[in-house]
Amino acid sequence: MLIAGNNTCSSGQLTSKCESHKGACPAASMTSEVVENEFEFYSKAEKYWKDVPATVDGMLGGYGHISSIDINSSRKFLQRFLRDGPNRTGTTRALDCGAGIGRITKRLLLPLFKTVDMVDVTEDFLTKAKSYLGEEGRRVRNYFCCGLQDFSPEPNSYDVIWIQWVIGHLTDNHLSDFLKRCRAGLRPNGIVVIKDNMAQEGVIMDDVDSSVCRDLDVVRKIIRRAGLHLLAEERQENFPDEIYHVYTFAMR
Repeated sequence: MLIAGNNTCSSGQLTSKCESHKGACPAASMTSEVVENEFEFYSKAEKYWKDVPATVDGMLGGYGHISSIDINSSRKFLQRFLRDGPNRTGTTRALDCGAGIGRITKRLLLPLFKTVDMVDVTEDFLTKAKSYLGEEGRRVRNYFCCGLQDFSPEPNSYDVIWIQWVIGHLTDNHLSDFLKRCRAGLRPNGIVVIKDNMAQEGVIMDDVDSSVCRDLDVVRKIIRRAGLHLLAEERQENFPDEIYHVYTFAMR
């Protein structure tokens, strides 16, 4: 999902994403708007990403310079669950969802986990990942080329399932169903992590990359629908002012 730029909501109003309240659509309209055109919603997104350069800057919509800030914050957030204790999350295996070329796999997950699996809908990104990851890429066990709406994590297999900047490419129902499958994919004390853009109010449609941006309340409701319990929630700091607020959620 593009982090900044322009978008169009169902009213046809054009608005900067950093002013999402101006173009926000009521949450209830998102489901009907998207589901009626579900095939188009997913096919347009696939087409969009096929034209995106397989680079860090491409993955971050021209904001490659924020990658280190993002990774450092994510590492601090994640490490609180990896510390010693009776409910400590393991470090055997992680899953990177919407992995792209493996930016998060390379800099966040591989340094912390013995093995990592990657899933992304764009085959060219996964092909690029095999060279981008370098020698450490030998610890990536599987490269799954699949949209998350059709992907099922292997049951009882992952300590951490990391889902970043990709939930906007799923309809509400598909996101809820995917999170249910992620819950089944967790090992004991495992966690699911979502890190994504949050609208100020309601849901915003982006016709450029065929995605949606939901507000915090909508995302929390979907998490609850999936039967997951929210363990932690944190707003990302030190990102550029013009982009969406970004939040990280941990749940199991």
